[in-house]
Amino acid sequence: MSALFNISLFLLFYVYIGYGLLVYLLIKFRDALKGNFKAHEKSGTVFTDLLPVTLIIAAYNEEAILTEKVKNCFELQYPPEKLEIIFVIDGSEDKSEEILKNYQSVVCLNAPVRKGKTAALNRAVETAKNTILIFSDANTMLNSRALIEIASKYDDSKVGGVAGEKKVMKTGFTDSDEGEGLYWKYESMLKKLDSSLYTVVGAAGELFSIRRQLFEKLDERIILDDFVLSMRINLKGYTVKYAETAYAMELPSENVQEELKRKIRISAGAFQAMLLLLPLLNVFRFPMVAFQYISHRVLRWTICPLSLMTLLASNFFLLHSLFYQLFLGVQICFYLAALIGYTLAKQNKKPGPFYVPYYFCVMNFALIAGFFRFIQNNQSAIWEKAQRKVS
Repeated sequence: MSALFNISLFLLFYVYIGYGLLVYLLIKFRDALKGNFKAHEKSGTVFTDLLPVTLIIAAYNEEAILTEKVKNCFELQYPPEKLEIIFVIDGSEDKSEEILKNYQSVVCLNAPVRKGKTAALNRAVETAKNTILIFSDANTMLNSRALIEIASKYDDSKVGGVAGEKKVMKTGFTDSDEGEGLYWKYESMLKKLDSSLYTVVGAAGELFSIRRQLFEKLDERIILDDFVLSMRINLKGYTVKYAETAYAMELPSENVQEELKRKIRISAGAFQAMLLLLPLLNVFRFPMVAFQYISHRVLRWTICPLSLMTLLASNFFLLHSLFYQLFLGVQICFYLAALIGYTLAKQNKKPGPFYVPYYFCVMNFALIAGFFRFIQNNQSAIWEKAQRKVS
């Protein structure tokens, strides 16, 4: 039981804290050896140096936000002759097509049958004309320099993709603002470290780009198209860099229940992705990518939920010393705080200081639920859109 307790504790510490610290130290050590203590950023980007880009937005029944999204696209700083904008609205039953027809400079693709986001992206890429493909969601707004910041990363020929930053906007009403926003701040920190060390480990579809030559048509049954597509860049020997100054702004989920629905789907897709990306676990062929992928993603998705359970269970059998007694007390208090947070959320009250343990438990529960959904093969690749707050 002592060994089980120690292993569980070590794995949880490593995944959530230790890995980030280790990467930070590796970067410092590498830079010290090179005598390069400060990253040399490009001071400015000239419009004439930018590669032609195609901005692709998949939008299903998004009439409520479509006009705002198009306006946001037109406000992006990029040479008009080097920018192509494609909206793919397959199967939309609202007024999306009617809205987009008002903008002659926007390409609108609309097939009568909805086959899911993956199929929509495959169709859009076939139509795209430019060297760099940039993907964004209809319900996210980009900062004005987002495309410039992304395109400038492609000066390095080894860069095959660029991941942007996702920012969850605060509304000040419920717990999901805090939980979802905190999670993405944590993820953004890890992405910055990963990118500095070697490569970003999976990009979010809110803002992600790839060299067109590296785009590989995706199976329409793939759930996490953005993650699989970005990781396949590593299989081809290229890296994915992080552009923290290019960001997509999104409203938080309506509540944690809506966020849980989204996370369960993502978790089912994560287990599917691990099967599709098995070659990346080969530490001899992809030593650095495998280290980052296993540490940042695989262990978190597979081992951490189990380790939380074994840590608690083994602790009950290890009460012969004050340390174990205190540690069990800490665990019990943590889960009680999560339960209080859950109760408050069910009553439509803001959990306040209880939102961190509550959100943490929600995320790990989603991984367990997603695993069972995956093995039962009952997770559709077609999004069931989570409700977002109204700004």
